[in-house]
Amino acid sequence: MNNTEQVGLVFFVCRPARVSTLAVRDTRHEVLTVMGAAGSKLEKALGDQFPEGERYFGLENFGNTCYCNSVLQALYFCVPFREQLLEYYANGKNIGDAEENLLTCLADLFTQISSQKKKTGVIAPKRFVQRLKKQNELFRSYMHQDAHEFLNFLLNELVDILEKEAQAVKSDPETSSPPEKTANGPKHAQANGISKEPLVTWVHKNFQGILTNETRCLQCETVTARDETFFDLSLDIEQNSSITSCLKNFSSTETLNAEDKFFCDKCCSLQEAQKRMKIKKPPHILVIHLKRFKYIEQLGRYKKLSYRVVFPLELKLSNTVEDADIEYSLFAVVVHVGSGPNHGHYVSLVKSHNHWLFFDDENVEMIDESAVQTFFGSAQEYSSNTDHGYILFYESIGASNNKS
Repeated sequence: MNNTEQVGLVFFVCRPARVSTLAVRDTRHEVLTVMGAAGSKLEKALGDQFPEGERYFGLENFGNTCYCNSVLQALYFCVPFREQLLEYYANGKNIGDAEENLLTCLADLFTQISSQKKKTGVIAPKRFVQRLKKQNELFRSYMHQDAHEFLNFLLNELVDILEKEAQAVKSDPETSSPPEKTANGPKHAQANGISKEPLVTWVHKNFQGILTNETRCLQCETVTARDETFFDLSLDIEQNSSITSCLKNFSSTETLNAEDKFFCDKCCSLQEAQKRMKIKKPPHILVIHLKRFKYIEQLGRYKKLSYRVVFPLELKLSNTVEDADIEYSLFAVVVHVGSGPNHGHYVSLVKSHNHWLFFDDENVEMIDESAVQTFFGSAQEYSSNTDHGYILFYESIGASNNKS
């Protein structure tokens, strides 16, 4: 992403899988039957309120894939994204006869989950993980990776695949109908208005927003604006703060002076200036990455910031160009468990049909809505609580009406 730091963090220790399983081979994924009462316990907890047609399946951990599992659960319960991915699969767009890629593997995995006869259980995303490791050497190591870096890579990879498919369809003279508008990902988009306007994939429709970077020359008052797209916002965090205050800091005015002066085209010289970042077009799905891993020069290494950062269930996004409040509802949280960047584990919290669920690899449990606040972070630097919200997923209220 344009606004995302690639830090390449790794985590060395992950909780071992705790669920005994009996593997039943499928042609693409291992479908696992949970040994014990975990699945039935969840069904009993939901009772008559178990959502019709919904499936709650844990994902097997292959020794170092909790970073992957936690993000996949958040994406699966991003309903607009899931529905469009399943539609892509159902339409048979190169699923059966084309070369395997991450998109086909993800579509197949989501289809495997959604089509299960049982309501609960465990599935091993073996095909997806194997493809991921084949695709990117960063994820081949048995050391644990950063969940945000994985999400970043996955969304951009899906966009690239859809773009190539659109180009292939467009260049095929036998194609009878034009492809759905699918094209450039954020890293290809240009904001100077010179290049042709990029077409949009269903990945963009869900996750892409636009930032505008405004710089005002303090000598001639000329304002220069530059747009850039994003799939997530990476926010600096402070102790005892909130997402709202982090967003305000993200959009705060910065003065450029001394060695950081701005070159003004009108003045034809370096000038003092004021710079501000605002959200020009909010996305339907707002993904917020909290920068909990900071490089400390004195230590010569990364340190985890366990700061308490309150993230509300309902969020009003006010720092937009139009200055109109956009309302969002929290539906997933990827949580990092651990006291530092050299060891850890990932779990996810998901809201589905007004119920909150806790996904820890193979384990799936119901939790109270009030339990979400226990993942805000620690008010003191040294605390026994090491479970901290890391990636937040918000859906625009009313976004389901804009999924075209």
